Amino acid sequence: YFLIVGDFIRYAKDNNIMVGPGRGSAAGSLVSYSLGITTIDPLRYNLIFERFLNPERISMPDIDIDFCYERRQEVIDYVVKKYGEDRVAQIITFGTMAARAVIRDVGRALDIPYGDVDKIAKMIPFQIGMNIEKALELNPELKNHYNNDERTRELIDTAKLLEGMPRHASTHAAGVVISKEPVTEYVPLQKNDDCITTQFSMGLLEELGLLKMDFLGLRTLTVIRDAVNLIYENYNKKIDIDALDMNDPNVYKLIGEGKTAGVFQLESSGMTQFMKELKPTSLEDVIAGISLYRPGPMDQIPRYLKNKNNPKEVKYHHPLLENILNVTYGCMVYQEQVMQIVRELAGYSMGRSDLVRRAMSKKKISIMEQERKNFIYGIRDEDGKVIVKGAVANGVDEDIANKIFDEMMDFASYAFNKSHAAAYAVVAYKTAWLKCYYPVEFMAALLNSFLGSSGKISQYIHECKNLKIEILPPDINESNLKFTVINGKIRFGLTAVKNVGENPAKAIIDERTRDGNYKNLVDFLERIEGKDVNKRCIESLIKSGAFDWTKTYRSKLLAVYEKIMDGITQRKRKSIEGQLSLFDLSKESSDKNNIIPDTLKEEDIYPDIEEYSTRDLLSMEKDMLGLYISGHPLKDFEKEIKERVTLFSSDFIINTEERDADIPLGDYKKITDGKKVYVGGIIASKINKTTKNGNLMAFITLEDLFGAMEIIVFPSTLERYANLIDVENIVLVKGRISIKEEEQPKIICEEVSTLAKKKVKKLYLKINNSLDDEIMKSTISLLKFFNGRVPVILYNEDEKKSKVLERDCWVNLSETIIAELKERLGDENVKLVN
Repeated sequence: YFLIVGDFIRYAKDNNIMVGPGRGSAAGSLVSYSLGITTIDPLRYNLIFERFLNPERISMPDIDIDFCYERRQEVIDYVVKKYGEDRVAQIITFGTMAARAVIRDVGRALDIPYGDVDKIAKMIPFQIGMNIEKALELNPELKNHYNNDERTRELIDTAKLLEGMPRHASTHAAGVVISKEPVTEYVPLQKNDDCITTQFSMGLLEELGLLKMDFLGLRTLTVIRDAVNLIYENYNKKIDIDALDMNDPNVYKLIGEGKTAGVFQLESSGMTQFMKELKPTSLEDVIAGISLYRPGPMDQIPRYLKNKNNPKEVKYHHPLLENILNVTYGCMVYQEQVMQIVRELAGYSMGRSDLVRRAMSKKKISIMEQERKNFIYGIRDEDGKVIVKGAVANGVDEDIANKIFDEMMDFASYAFNKSHAAAYAVVAYKTAWLKCYYPVEFMAALLNSFLGSSGKISQYIHECKNLKIEILPPDINESNLKFTVINGKIRFGLTAVKNVGENPAKAIIDERTRDGNYKNLVDFLERIEGKDVNKRCIESLIKSGAFDWTKTYRSKLLAVYEKIMDGITQRKRKSIEGQLSLFDLSKESSDKNNIIPDTLKEEDIYPDIEEYSTRDLLSMEKDMLGLYISGHPLKDFEKEIKERVTLFSSDFIINTEERDADIPLGDYKKITDGKKVYVGGIIASKINKTTKNGNLMAFITLEDLFGAMEIIVFPSTLERYANLIDVENIVLVKGRISIKEEEQPKIICEEVSTLAKKKVKKLYLKINNSLDDEIMKSTISLLKFFNGRVPVILYNEDEKKSKVLERDCWVNLSETIIAELKERLGDENVKLVN
């Protein structure tokens, strides 16, 4: 198994196909490290081999390998060629009926009104591993409906029977099976889209003893490859990305400052904030950060941060714990630590410690209670031979041993595989290193990897602006197919323009390479005539700004390009017939054989018209490129947006290729179902729909500085704010988040207001040193109760000092709060100032 994996990894590396450092428990194996399957030293980071393989383990482990997203198939093709087409197959996977989805499916089948079904479905908490049974335990309202409504009970009981059953089949994203004999000797096959897959899923294949490999395509590896290539092109410098100094303080400084947009695993807003608080100084900190920022272990974050900042105050229940937990400042973070604790304190074998880890992670209570006794008192066989010494026999106080075991039980179900986190942390560090030292090349590579995803492109263009990297529009004389780096700036690629496919872009670039830069629009049109470049493509290039270098208004170019193209075509056709003539571009033109006679200036062919308005030019860019380049309609409102908006479209954008079963992604604090939010931006589109009752509702696309989000406006809200909800209006929307399985989160609109520029009010409270403490405390409590967005400034007239109160003391202005404050502090001591 190791030799087979090592062989195709060697093939990939020999052919310059980027390979990941290794993921999963295989990173704990020295054999993997020695063969070059993984590149993380397991001794340096204290990764345990037995987490990967041990005598007590029932199922065989597998090694998951990440490859460059674009070249993964080449490695699979190599394996097919080496072992034979009939001995290699991809693996089927089944999409199953999840809790909310099965409720909706059953509701449809039972013909229960959609509103009733949707209400029940939304009572199921939206979190990883949720099922109907668990939801009934967690949500009293759902339990109440189940107990008291017969139809709801029928719906839920039927759904419980179907929950987890296959809903549809597809091809596993990474799984490939390799067999000694033809695969059909072991399992049936089927055609799935364009590939042949097994009819048995992964679990059954393992039970049959077939060899399974995971060939994962990781986009980030493609980004790293492209960035390294761009660095070589621009600086003639070869970067060995696998030989970086992993202790570079500048890289950790970048992460600690929150400059993590585009950095693998660290770019969500919540993780960025965590890194700013954590201020990592080593890879161990990043490994811990990736492990902690997930539902469950997030509760440990405050303690972890406190201990990291005050290492002398870290207390251990027993001295033996120090060597195990010192790397995570006294907090239990990794599964490997649980294994080490039971070994060091109670004398478990390596294999047995992994069994405890598995039982804890699956919350097997009966097994755990038995294991508690084993941990504290040890185990002897029938002959009295010691199998497990036990903590008490090892000098640990019984109460302390119980405390340690309780803590392990609390955290083990969330504890993370350190080998897995270490592999991810290495990739995160590599991307941070590239961003730190070669930001322009890194951002260009990042933009290229998300061509076609306007949301991510918008997000990274905004980051480029933060980094003072200039983004240049497409240019027919400078652009290549994709984003390129030119003199420290990033130039848009031609394929990023709407209606300009790869073939037209290649034709434009090939002609330019062969005969030099284009001189003007006419020269361009003459030279690409007859090639794979049509009128629609030309129009898109003009609108995107690809001809702005000519210094001719886009309005003028758009007015004549079709006429010029028709003339060129007509001239070429007639020249074949021996008739050299062309439409009369100008009354002054006497030379019918040339598109632009020598006596006529090129600009004379254009009509004397004004340029489009700035708003129209921006709109063209947005339409052709998917985002604004030369400006933004919201630029003048950035301050208002920053002060009043609580959620941005970028908070919704998740790099799904980072997701696996162990690391669910997303910003857990910001994106929760039903959470109240303020979003702001320009209404890009509006679609009206009629409800079953004949009322009008709307679906609007709201664009902010980072991308777009969908807002649902129900009839009563639409009626109330109809004058504001219109395309191109700049608005602030108060609403709540709505999350459904396999759908992008949406906002349910509750209120709409204009995002007009206005002076921000501030509330001044004047106090003195003689003010009663109780009055001061009650005032602070009052401010927190009326929490809002108006800053509160406390002015002490005795000390002549002003202080802006913490954000949780800012207020939502109303007559009530002003009256209450005046009653406590006096009329003259409460003042609202613009």
